Amino acid sequence: MRVLGVDPGLTRCGVGVVEGVAGRPLTMLGVGVVRTAADADIGMRLVGIERGIEEWLDRFEPELVAVERVFAQHNVRTVMGTAQASAVAMLCASRRGIPVALHTPSEVKAAVTGSGRADKAQVGAMVTRLLRLSAPPKPADAADALALAICHIWRAPAQNRLQQAVAQNRLQQAVARHQAAQQQASAPQQATTPHQASAVKGRTR
Repeated sequence: MRVLGVDPGLTRCGVGVVEGVAGRPLTMLGVGVVRTAADADIGMRLVGIERGIEEWLDRFEPELVAVERVFAQHNVRTVMGTAQASAVAMLCASRRGIPVALHTPSEVKAAVTGSGRADKAQVGAMVTRLLRLSAPPKPADAADALALAICHIWRAPAQNRLQQAVAQNRLQQAVARHQAAQQQASAPQQATTPHQASAVKGRTR
């Protein structure tokens, strides 16, 4: 599985591509940051992020794009910019028919470090170790993008099993409802009410 991780942001949008499967060593194929000028118009900044992500999609052709799920923060301006960059990443992937997965920061930290409260330095150190790099990727946004990709690769098998279990359960429920409906529909033809029974008895005398 080849996954493009995207750590959304307006000024620095981290991107990183990881390839591999759960239970085996993973390989980093590329890592970097899509940057936009803080004093530029918001529309042009989003266009810049779109172009940058499109270049990564063209170059690495990932099977899936993993994006950090945006949560509300005290700084509304920051979270709005992050949400806008996140939407651009999802749009770029969806336009090409590439599946998109969202992971919360705590899910990523727990998957990579074992603790949902790990700081950026701990995440960077574990990413370096897991991908067998000579040094932590810089800036931290780039390391976070790789962590997102790693998180999805490791969580995908469990998520697939869960989705299959949910789908199987829904199928069983649908079959049960269909069978119950059939039984209910045929019940009046087989049952005889007391009134019907007395009428039949009167005709046979």
